[in-house]
Formats: sequence, structure tokens, C-alpha cells
Amino acid sequence: MVINKYDVYRSPNVGLFVRTNDDTLLLPFGYAETKTKKLKEYLAVEKIIHVSVAGTRLIGPMTVMNNNGILLPSTVSDEEIRILKQSGLNVERLKSKYTAIGNLISANDKGAIVSNLFEGEVDQNIKDILGVPLQTMSVGGFVQVGSMVVATNAGAIVHPKANDVEIHRISEILQVEAEPVTVNGGSPFLSSGIIAKFGSVIVGNLTTGPELIMISRALKV
Repeated sequence: MVINKYDVYRSPNVGLFVRTNDDTLLLPFGYAETKTKKLKEYLAVEKIIHVSVAGTRLIGPMTVMNNNGILLPSTVSDEEIRILKQSGLNVERLKSKYTAIGNLISANDKGAIVSNLFEGEVDQNIKDILGVPLQTMSVGGFVQVGSMVVATNAGAIVHPKANDVEIHRISEILQVEAEPVTVNGGSPFLSSGIIAKFGSVIVGNLTTGPELIMISRALKV
């Protein structure tokens, strides 16, 4: 069980460029080999896949991933899908006009929280690829629930403006305890500053000591 502070492209917003599940780490094309090895060591993953998503290196906001599958925006290319299928997971486009789907969906292997922007249009698509039940909601008045909630199979962290009812509902959906925290010295948009899997977490290098303690407790690392 480990938590580390890090930066990616000299940015504390590590979650913008990286996505992981318990076994596979997605990194942009051309990411330095030495830094790739360090991330692999920190996260204790088996596979590394270098890829772009819709031609960008913003892998975090453009993907949703658990140990069952990877959801991608409709703008992803066939070649990018082919590369991602090396993971051995279900890989599919989400049939939606929204492209930054990682900001709109949060999932672990037990459930998924989906933005109410989708209005039910992609429920079956999400269930088929991620293999989990889902619930639609907002968090703290925001529809970008993928930005607000980061979950592993051990725990979840939530935007600090989430109320007690929302936190309880998130815990029920994801079947883990959820706690409100911030990252990178007060940022409430958690997914941009965190890369998380069961037992290992990387946070942006601006994350404070008290934030590290809270994140470690919530995600059980």
C-alpha cells in the first residue's frame, strides 16, 4: 500500500495525462522511458500502453476505465481502439456527443456514477463495457461527476461540496466508503490531481501533508 507525490509534464495535474486500473497503465505516446518505469513501479501495474485518445494526450478526461473495460469518446480512431485492445479489456466508443467522458463518469468494479447530462442515453453502453450497475446524479451542484469522484475498489474520494446525502449515495453506488477531500493544495476537482488503483495512489506534487493523510485514509493506502 503506497501513496506518492509526482508530476507529469512538469504539471501537478497528473490525472489529465494518465489513466490506470489495477493491472494496466495508459500513458501518452512519447512519454519518457525513465518516468514510465517510475510510474509503473509506483503503481505496481503489469502492463503499460502508450496511446493517444482522439489525437490528444489528455487520456484522463477522455477515458473511463475499470478492470472490466475502457470507454472512449466517439471521436477516438480505429487505430487507437486497436492499440487499447492490447489491454485485454472490453474497449468501445461511448455513443454520445460528449467527448470528455472521463469528467462525466466515475467507476470502480462495483458501480458507476454517471452525469445526468447523458439523460439515460448511454446507460446500456456503459453497463456493457464496464460490467457494473450505474446511477445518474450530480455532486455538489456539478454535473461533472467524473471530476468530482475518484474511486478504487477500496474507497472513494469526493468533492468537498458534496453533501451528506450525496456522499451516502456515492458510497452505496460504488460499495465503498467515500470521504470529501481536496488535492494539490485545495483543488476540489479530484480526478485532475490523482491517479488511483487498489493499493497505490499518485497525487500531484502540490498536494499538502494533511491532504495526503486524508486521501490515504479514504483510499486505504
